[in-house]
Amino acid sequence: MASLSNVFKAYDIRGVVPDELNALQFRAIGVAVARFTGAPRILIARDMRESGVELSEAFALGARSEGATVVDLGLASTDLLYFAAGSLDAPGAMFTASHNPARYNGLKLCMAGARPIGRDTGLIEIQATAEQLLDEWGTDGPAEPEPSTLGALEHRSVLDAYADHVRSFVDTSALRPLKVVADTANGMGGLVAPKVFEGLPFEVQILFPELDGNFPNHPADPIQPENLVELQKLVLATGADVGLAFDGDADRVFLVDEHAEPVSGSLTTALVASTLLDKHPGATVLYNCICSRVVPEVIAEKGGIGVRTKVGHSFIKQVMADTGAVFGGEHSGHYYFRDNYRADSGIIAAMLVLELLSVTGQPLSELLAPFKRYAASGEINTVVDDPAGTVELMAAEVEAAGGALGTADRLDGLTVDRGDWWYNLRPSNTEPLLRLNVEALDEAACAARVAEVQESIARLLGS
Repeated sequence: MASLSNVFKAYDIRGVVPDELNALQFRAIGVAVARFTGAPRILIARDMRESGVELSEAFALGARSEGATVVDLGLASTDLLYFAAGSLDAPGAMFTASHNPARYNGLKLCMAGARPIGRDTGLIEIQATAEQLLDEWGTDGPAEPEPSTLGALEHRSVLDAYADHVRSFVDTSALRPLKVVADTANGMGGLVAPKVFEGLPFEVQILFPELDGNFPNHPADPIQPENLVELQKLVLATGADVGLAFDGDADRVFLVDEHAEPVSGSLTTALVASTLLDKHPGATVLYNCICSRVVPEVIAEKGGIGVRTKVGHSFIKQVMADTGAVFGGEHSGHYYFRDNYRADSGIIAAMLVLELLSVTGQPLSELLAPFKRYAASGEINTVVDDPAGTVELMAAEVEAAGGALGTADRLDGLTVDRGDWWYNLRPSNTEPLLRLNVEALDEAACAARVAEVQESIARLLGS
């Protein structure tokens, strides 16, 4: 029986092309998505990866064979696709593997209105249908359909409308001349960032703007410090007010301040939450379970209602819909906005920061200073044979200690509160990794606590 279990993740589809994902599989997935959504039209878009053309065409053929009209938006960032799914009220399929290396590709899916499709909201059913089709078709695939039986294929650009939408989140008349450096890492930020910044009073320099899915300069993964080095150099060399680092599909952003110091996703979440709570007093703000403690503290100090969530866009978007939250942030650089169809957009977050810099006249480092209350390890990834099983071993030990090893919760993996420090241990939703995050009062304490947790893991695994 055909199995797609290795590539269907918690909230997207992702794998190596063509070893794990190929055109025939995407054709089956296209059929499955058309059947699952039952929509008369489906939007598709792709990032700059070389395999995206073949895979998106195969998906489109599958969807069209079910009678659906496919609207091809062409090259796009993931948040542009979400905007289109919201503004055009149609399901969307984004062909991307985000920050993964060039040999990967994948698919992020949403319903009309940009409502997420994750494992609990459709991916299981789509996987089952696609697997059944692949079994029926065999390795040769299905017979070619008669053109007259296919749904239409249309081409449309929404880039201008998307740029207008992003700018609508700020008062453009309040913006002042700022020096901005954006590292788009040969990813889709090279398409969307210049369009968004067009006509605004910023002096913008784009680093690695050429769309190239082989990522010739550095990986498009801005959470890794080594991928920020060129941006940091250019911020200092040009005297920029801020640096922006986008990932491959440009739905995430990380900030670098005027001193070239990287800003964590947690601090950006706190800053944007503070800004939006000034605009929306008393609103609900979401933050995931690996965000710094400073985030719920700032939300409370600003009079907002903080809600803690699992990691991952499909989970957060659902909680946002349930609570009416105005904003949600993740430590990984994803930022969600109620008025963006509850979808994530790095460049909207960047625009709000640029507005704050303009209005206050303060440098970014000063704006962030009140939020620098703790020291964090960053996400430490370890390859283990059984990540989920390792989490369960740790959870059993903490529970058996009856509170001596801290207070635990299982919202997402294992989070343990040890009073003046805490840690979260969870299996990756997208890769075969065990992820550890630790936060303490200072750098020395954080390093000691990381070593303590890692020693416990090694002992439990007998290594």
